Amino acid sequence: MMGPVLAACLLIILSTAWISQANGATCKKDGGVCTCNDQTKNVDCSNIKLTAIPSNIPTDTDRLVLNYNKLRELEPTAFHGLSKLTLLSLQGNKLQTLPAGVFDQLVELDRLELSRNQLKSLPQGIFDKLTKITNLDLSENKLQRLPNGVLIVTSLNDLRLHNNQLKRVPEGAFDFLEKLKMLQLQSNPWDCTCNDILYMAKWLKKKQDEGLGGVDTAGCEEGGKAVLEITEEEAAEDCVYPNTTTAIPTTIITTLASSNDDDIPELPVPQENFQKFLGYQEPDHLPTQPQCLMSISGYLGLMMSLVLTSAAILYVIHFLKKA
Repeated sequence: MMGPVLAACLLIILSTAWISQANGATCKKDGGVCTCNDQTKNVDCSNIKLTAIPSNIPTDTDRLVLNYNKLRELEPTAFHGLSKLTLLSLQGNKLQTLPAGVFDQLVELDRLELSRNQLKSLPQGIFDKLTKITNLDLSENKLQRLPNGVLIVTSLNDLRLHNNQLKRVPEGAFDFLEKLKMLQLQSNPWDCTCNDILYMAKWLKKKQDEGLGGVDTAGCEEGGKAVLEITEEEAAEDCVYPNTTTAIPTTIITTLASSNDDDIPELPVPQENFQKFLGYQEPDHLPTQPQCLMSISGYLGLMMSLVLTSAAILYVIHFLKKA
């Protein structure tokens, strides 16, 4: 009767190996693509053309670097289970949006680096759970506005918003930054002609007197004057920003409907929009070479596991019949 017992043990071992193989690996030492240091708890996945966050990052990781890949979006659960992270760096990717709650489990995070992406906006409350964060880098993106309350982060001492497309900040946007020591605001088109800029101007002037670094880095789009020097007389206009809706004017639709085919003017369609309409995807959406190799090895490992598992099952049945 020892034969069936041994076969059953073999079946369990093979099943465990199959599950491990199916889940894949992150670190190079385990067949993955990232460099992992067990002593420092650092995981570096930079410059390997990733289009998704690896799924099996060690849960005790302290520093996770994902710089200069091809990440366009983050799954809501991308960093679940990584509650010990103190540094997360996503510089130099192609992120256009962030899902609400994506950073919520990173309760020990001290530094978050999101510079050199393509972020145009931020979800409200995206940083609310980061109660220990001291450094936040959002520079070199395409941010056009900050939502109300997005910077209710009292622990911050270094905030970088330079090289974006910000014209103003909401009333009270900076009021909770009690520990801030450095603020970078340069290379934004700050609109100093309308009264929405007055909150920021007065706040910066006050913080300059308190010794906050970088308050003079915000310059008006027109004239080059520092925002903190703007007076109520200079910013007396009401703020009116153009509607960004791209609907086709009714007059054009009427004209097209009443015209013959030969008279219809050819409307230029941006290549990018046309490609999106056709569902075109750029080549960098395709799996990268390391990912393809991992997929092939995973498939072969799965097939081998299934073959060995089937053999073990037949072995068990054979001995059960003889018994």
